[in-house]
Amino acid sequence: MVLRLYDSLDGGLRDFEPLVPGEVGMYVCGPTVQSSPHIGHLRSALVYDLWRRWFGYRGYRVTLVRNVTDIDDKILGNARPAPAADGAQTAGEVWWALAYRYELEFTAAYTALGVQAPTYEPRATASVTQMQEIIARLIERGHAYPAPDGSGDVYFDTASWPGYGRLTRQAAADMVAAEDADPRGKRDPRDFALWKGRKDDEPESASWPSPWGPGRPGWHIECSAMSARYLGAQFDIHGGGLDLRFPHHENELAQSTAAGDAFARYWVHNGLVNVGGQKMSKSLGNSLYAADFLSMARPVVVRYYLAAAHYRSVLDYHDGALEEAEAALDRVETFLDRAARRLAGTRFAAERPGQVPDAFAAALDDDLSTPEAFAVLHDTVRAGNAALDDEDLDGAAERRAEVSAMTQILGIDPTSPEWRSRPDEPVRIALAALVERRIADRQSARAGRDFALADAIRAELAEAGITLEDSPTGTHWSIDAE
Repeated sequence: MVLRLYDSLDGGLRDFEPLVPGEVGMYVCGPTVQSSPHIGHLRSALVYDLWRRWFGYRGYRVTLVRNVTDIDDKILGNARPAPAADGAQTAGEVWWALAYRYELEFTAAYTALGVQAPTYEPRATASVTQMQEIIARLIERGHAYPAPDGSGDVYFDTASWPGYGRLTRQAAADMVAAEDADPRGKRDPRDFALWKGRKDDEPESASWPSPWGPGRPGWHIECSAMSARYLGAQFDIHGGGLDLRFPHHENELAQSTAAGDAFARYWVHNGLVNVGGQKMSKSLGNSLYAADFLSMARPVVVRYYLAAAHYRSVLDYHDGALEEAEAALDRVETFLDRAARRLAGTRFAAERPGQVPDAFAAALDDDLSTPEAFAVLHDTVRAGNAALDDEDLDGAAERRAEVSAMTQILGIDPTSPEWRSRPDEPVRIALAALVERRIADRQSARAGRDFALADAIRAELAEAGITLEDSPTGTHWSIDAE
């Protein structure tokens, strides 16, 4: 089946045809490191991790670039000295130190979630020369202009580019004014800043020399420069959250194409995250920060939860969602453990290389439809359990191989070393000691032909949610996740 993806620019599903056969170049807008990451950042990073893994399984060599925006109005604002209670100014934090501190938080959250490191992760401050080169080209081509007020600002002339508004299907008359710079030097309120002249209240360390005066780049030009620097003037996929379509991605597309670059061939956007039916907002006090969210369940469970919904859908987090994900993942883990125990010592014991089922591949080929892919995963788990019940060891081994292949692609393989450390391990050890003591009591009762006591112990454990399974290799227990 041909791999298809939804192209936001085209407004529909398109067959994926790489610019270079066998290779995929993907640029994803990474974080602006102004504050701690939240659940929305986790979801976005995970979406493109899943795309990357699936392209890799399909035989492509993937180059994934995810940038770090480490210079920005909000970064500078958050780093400014804060007034103390007596009116004095506190020392504050240097802007680049604040940016790096939050960058480390993002990296830690991505790592905890099992998101693979990008091929390249450039910081915006390392590509200022490339940004200035694009700005100079735009001025030369008549699509940008220095502000006449001597501020050092440079703006993109939106009226000069007929394609402006193409990505978001907006007419110029319907667009809101760009609020990324002082409008005094603009020809049109919709014109956006390419270069921002240094202001007196900004630190000298946050400015660079330029032909238009000392200053720093605007937000949008950063991604145009970094994507071209690491992937070339044209590349396959540009990704990011749906909230970035306007103005950020619209402006990227306009300035890059106006400068003469073909830019991205496909635009992919992931849906946002709501909490209890409401958009996350600091004013509502419902923001779910990554560190807190990852502490609410095993990270592999968090990954399962975030991956199970279609990437373009709105994900609405609600109480109990992680418990549901835990129960679903437990069913996968229980089958793999059960299969490993039963197949031990047989000719089917060795792990065999597994191919994913055709239905699983078809689901991910169809715009990364993870809901359908997860349905295939659980269908295969049920089939594997049925094979074990029927003593069909060959069938059980085949299903185990398929389940392993699918969980590896989804990044939720419970046997992977990265997921073996569990925050609830002390509780599990204590529970295991108690349950195994009762199993030993049951075995003693059965050996003494006291079957009434043996049945009572089994019923006692079942009432506590513990399922016993007798097999030729002994009695094994699991927590009933149904």
